[in-house]
Amino acid sequence: MEKKEFQEKFQQKVQVHGIKLDEKQIDSFFVYMNLLLEWNQKMNLTAILDPDEIIVKHFLDSLTIEKYLKDGSKVIDIGTGAGFPGIPLAIYRQNVQFLLADSLQKRILFLEEVKKQISLKNVELKHARAEDLGKDLNYREQYDFAVSRAVAPLRTLLEYTVPFVKKDGYCICMKGSKGKEELKEATNSLRILGVKLEKEEEFLLGDTGNERMIFLIKKEEKTPEKYPRKAGIPTKQPL
Repeated sequence: MEKKEFQEKFQQKVQVHGIKLDEKQIDSFFVYMNLLLEWNQKMNLTAILDPDEIIVKHFLDSLTIEKYLKDGSKVIDIGTGAGFPGIPLAIYRQNVQFLLADSLQKRILFLEEVKKQISLKNVELKHARAEDLGKDLNYREQYDFAVSRAVAPLRTLLEYTVPFVKKDGYCICMKGSKGKEELKEATNSLRILGVKLEKEEEFLLGDTGNERMIFLIKKEEKTPEKYPRKAGIPTKQPL
């Protein structure tokens, strides 16, 4: 896709959700998309290869939670993968600091290149598993927001994300059509981890007809020291 066509389509798609991008931001997204497609030829970063779908299903989808972030806040993106939602959010909200964490070193190498190519000064990258990083006092309860997309069922995801968030901070969990079902299954997890659902948002993504849900979950109590449990246990034995 040529740059001009990308620019026109991107502006059109995001405006539906009330998002406005300047030229520099669109340039950054264009570079990001091309790096994603280029690197995807040598490593598995995404199954979505059509530029139109990347615009909506990766970029726009990531940006749908930007309205919940506050200027000057610190955000951690757990299981960021190819950088979603962290990189799009960092491009759009440069007055917010982001840490993107992933368990695969090769994804971090890709994100290092993205960061370099589009000069993202508000992004740090970390190669680590959430269960290990959540025990590290340099990261535990240090963030205003923890965000995540397509990582795990909600009851497992909360054990990954909640330990990073300060008291009165938020986990922003992005879900698809099974979101309400996952929320019901997470009742025990919410209670044990001392968090509560403050808001849920349900919408269709762009013109795709794909259902999306956003759960805004507030941390009311300090996370018990035993959480997160050792690597692998939250998946095998969800709360």
